[in-house]
Amino acid sequence: MSEGAEEDLAERKMRFLFALRSKGVTDARTLHAMEGIDRGQFVRGIFADRAYEDMPLPIACGQTISQPSVVGLMTQAADVGPRDTVLEIGTGSGYQAAILSQLARRVYTVDRHRRLVREAEGVFNALRLTNIVAISGDGSHGLPDQAPFDRIIVTAAAEDPPGPLLAQLKIGGIMVLPVGQSDTVQSLIRVRRLETGFDYEELRPVRFVPLVEGVAND
Repeated sequence: MSEGAEEDLAERKMRFLFALRSKGVTDARTLHAMEGIDRGQFVRGIFADRAYEDMPLPIACGQTISQPSVVGLMTQAADVGPRDTVLEIGTGSGYQAAILSQLARRVYTVDRHRRLVREAEGVFNALRLTNIVAISGDGSHGLPDQAPFDRIIVTAAAEDPPGPLLAQLKIGGIMVLPVGQSDTVQSLIRVRRLETGFDYEELRPVRFVPLVEGVAND
């Protein structure tokens, strides 16, 4: 890479971090993790030159890579600690899992599209992210064999928080997910599991692809 190209990339990354802060991503650990994981590694093809813009972008299998500020806000809301085991539903490009890997002890990520899991694993290996386990499967059922989890992040919208995922959250654990009945009216919520039940907190409006049951035929 030429010196000019390196300076241009550095400036784009600086603007990227500034955009995160301006959208409310203020947690120092979250910002550090997002600075350390290059979103450009997860965006391919004709959209590669837009990797550092705060916008969702199309990826394979009709899915999207979320806009960085939403990834940051979800990560910040989850308040992941270094001893935590995290379950992510909806691997997609792998970008969110990579961010979580910088904060957690271990990350399990599940996607119904085998192709997305394979491609994400390739990026994880290239970046030497050894604490991520990527699995092809029906994320709506979670991972009962590995439960309970300290944190759960869902990157697809359900009408309500799925019961199997709530059941796999530890007492004291946090789940962050979008909920809504359509792709135009959704809210990002934080669910805390208490000894006596669940506490729900609405964070902000969002738009995500729907959470679909089953495994895709691809």
